Amino acid sequence: MDFLAFLDQLWIARFVILSGLGATVSISLLAIIFGSLAGVFVGLALTYGPLLVRLLVRGYTDIVRGTPVLVLVLASYYVSSAVGLDLGPFSAGVLALAIFCSSHVGEIVRGGLQAIPKGQTEAAMAIGLTFSQTFTSVLWPQALRQFLPTWVNTAAEMVKASTLLSVIGVAELLLRTQEIISRNFMSLQFYFFAGLLYFVVNFAIERFGKYVERKTAVPT
Repeated sequence: MDFLAFLDQLWIARFVILSGLGATVSISLLAIIFGSLAGVFVGLALTYGPLLVRLLVRGYTDIVRGTPVLVLVLASYYVSSAVGLDLGPFSAGVLALAIFCSSHVGEIVRGGLQAIPKGQTEAAMAIGLTFSQTFTSVLWPQALRQFLPTWVNTAAEMVKASTLLSVIGVAELLLRTQEIISRNFMSLQFYFFAGLLYFVVNFAIERFGKYVERKTAVPT
């Protein structure tokens, strides 16, 4: 009977849950995209930038990586309002997660590029390739194969970190679940169901990473 009651409440709250799941997926996807793009430039600056640029970017990554995600979320929301940006909860949440993602992706890219033997860069320059040609044709494909598994873990962390956005009023999956529980008091059932949905999202990211890994693998 308890299970049937849960199914009944689940059906009643289906649109609320779907809206929360949609918000979680949207926020996570935007944070991963923008954070990964920014992280590539951070990694390039850490690897090939002038000394001053490397020091500045190193300070950025160390500060962001050492700051709890919740603090970044609160800062993005309240500090942006204080300086006149007036970001809404959704935009502030995406900004905070993208900043956090960029610092981690930057370190991942830096590690992948520095793991490639310098002789390959020298050989590419010796045959007349420019740096951009060397990077796109020689360095990036190899670095991508090395850091892709770690990037998948970072992407999954963004989905889990999105649960913190409820503190600034973003109606993501966790907040919607809490609203449903406040009406029917089925805490265990709905938290378990929300956990299952988070698992499905992260599993989809993991399978996408495996797909890209297969596509970029060197044929044997």
